[in-house]
Amino acid sequence: MMMDNSSASLAGDDLPVLAVKLLKGVLYQESDPQLWGSLLGLQSQVRDYLSVLGLELILDEAEGYAFLRSRRAPEADNGIADPIPRLVARRQLSFPVSLLLALLRRKLAEADASGGDTRLVLTLEEIVEMVRVFLPPSSNEARVLDQLEIHLGKIADLGFLRRMKPAAGQGGSQPALYEVRRILKAFVDAQWLADFDARLAAYRAQIGGGEDEPG
Repeated sequence: MMMDNSSASLAGDDLPVLAVKLLKGVLYQESDPQLWGSLLGLQSQVRDYLSVLGLELILDEAEGYAFLRSRRAPEADNGIADPIPRLVARRQLSFPVSLLLALLRRKLAEADASGGDTRLVLTLEEIVEMVRVFLPPSSNEARVLDQLEIHLGKIADLGFLRRMKPAAGQGGSQPALYEVRRILKAFVDAQWLADFDARLAAYRAQIGGGEDEPG
């Protein structure tokens, strides 16, 4: 089948743009509908284009996001070191960040089960209540709040949260609001949630021994 000149031009122009955008981070449909449309039309070419770099395209059309993941070589599954250099770095998460991600993922699952709004927006106070049960009774509330905001900032940097701006005219008096990005579902999966209660028991024990220890 012959490709017309306009289609060839589209692929030639958009493939590098899409590759650079995905290498920088997550592409959301809501953030760039035009580029998202190009990705849907060119996803097979994008997969081929990036596979030579050892990268795999993860695209969820229903949820409206796409990102890259390092592809494991067959040798790596046999215990042999993966010969493909890793372009998408793995990040070691601290224990508090891991705990917050787990709690936010469960909250997202509960929101989906209720059949409500597809967007999950939480206040800082609601997030504090989520983690309060895991804090030692002697915790310094002000210090915990300061640390929590730092951890939430790290999660926002990872792309799993979005700090929402106060409504126009309401200034800084409004409570801090955070939208939980649905891409979190791709990183904390259903299998992880299946043994969530056991993991929470381990979290309680670890927090009791020191909240700043890495996970």
